[in-house]
Amino acid sequence: MLPNILFIVIAALIPSVVGFIYYHPKVMGTAWMNVAGMTQEKINSGNPLKLMGIGIVMSMLLALGVYSMVIHQGHVMSLTLDLPELQSELLSKFEGKYRTFGHGVFHGVLGAFLVVVPVLATNALYEQKGFKYIAVNGVYWLITIGLMGGVLCAWA
Repeated sequence: MLPNILFIVIAALIPSVVGFIYYHPKVMGTAWMNVAGMTQEKINSGNPLKLMGIGIVMSMLLALGVYSMVIHQGHVMSLTLDLPELQSELLSKFEGKYRTFGHGVFHGVLGAFLVVVPVLATNALYEQKGFKYIAVNGVYWLITIGLMGGVLCAWA
């Protein structure tokens, strides 16, 4: 079961769009700068093309990972790889099942909560960051991966 590449690309843009809104100074940007120890000068010193380029590549990889998490039919195919008749029968029964935006959001948020937040929290603890840092960035990833999961599950 191959994904629709257009929706992989659309899902890969979600972290940038959500980040633009979420980390705006009037939303969570000021709080993030405070808890991360960032300054406007430090932000401005970064290479925007490098940041966006690497960010898009990482978002494409994330979209592919989220796709495999929210599209259950791919697991049917991997489990029945050497049983083509069973694979065909199962896919005919379940091909369109559980392919809604809400279902994808649920699995995206669940995956982010069980994988991304613990990794983020572990790094933050070793970097001597506090709970607010984990909360600000963790909520961003819960929203972002939830939306990615919704888009991919419904349309990819």
